[in-house]
Amino acid sequence: MKRDDVGHTGTARLQAEPLHQVVKQRLTDAILSGELTQGTVLPAEQELAQSYGIAVGTLRRALTALTEEGLLARRRKTGTVVTGRAPQLTLRFLVKYFRLHRLDGKLTTSESRSLGVHTSPAEVNEAHALGLPEGTLLQRFHRVRLVDGRPVMMDRYAVEAARLKLTIKEVPSHLYMHLEDAHGLRLSAVREALSAETDAEVAAELGLPGTAPLLRIDEIAYDDTGQPAVLAVHHADTSRHRYVNEIR
Repeated sequence: MKRDDVGHTGTARLQAEPLHQVVKQRLTDAILSGELTQGTVLPAEQELAQSYGIAVGTLRRALTALTEEGLLARRRKTGTVVTGRAPQLTLRFLVKYFRLHRLDGKLTTSESRSLGVHTSPAEVNEAHALGLPEGTLLQRFHRVRLVDGRPVMMDRYAVEAARLKLTIKEVPSHLYMHLEDAHGLRLSAVREALSAETDAEVAAELGLPGTAPLLRIDEIAYDDTGQPAVLAVHHADTSRHRYVNEIR
């Protein structure tokens, strides 16, 4: 592996947050985006530490964290190797990385395209799921996600409008991160229920025949007090991808 495959962060960025966290994030991004593929052996610790301009001890903290998350493995004769496994499903990975994997098992990242934001009253089932009175105003976010320019998933989110400080016109790429950063809505857990169905309207938006089978993911995200805060419905085309949820 070339030194450029890992990437030099630059002094300004390294000073912005703890060094081991910066290195950990850079390596994580490289692994999950496919730049560092399964079986890749990382450079020796001394060489890798020098490429980042950090101490070996700092580098080891980053490597240890990635090993605990399952992205790296330490092998006595080989060294530190990229495992190709999915990371532990933490909320940070859930909101940043795409949960549809390629048929060959590789993780993917996606682009998002906003299809609109609007406010309307909660329906009975939505109010019940969010623990709100029927008719409570919800701000709704609608987007499509694309992999390699091809639409593969439709997302619909609903949040109590009163919880949001500002109205936004487009759905951010990382909606949950935006809700925390811009509105102080800190999410601590996500519950999902999976089913299969056909939906001609969604299929059309994904460029599929109306009878194409879709994976439906009903999702509820909870805030740091344990209260339901975000209701979401995702529809995914799994003809070229598989939904993977690894629990350890």
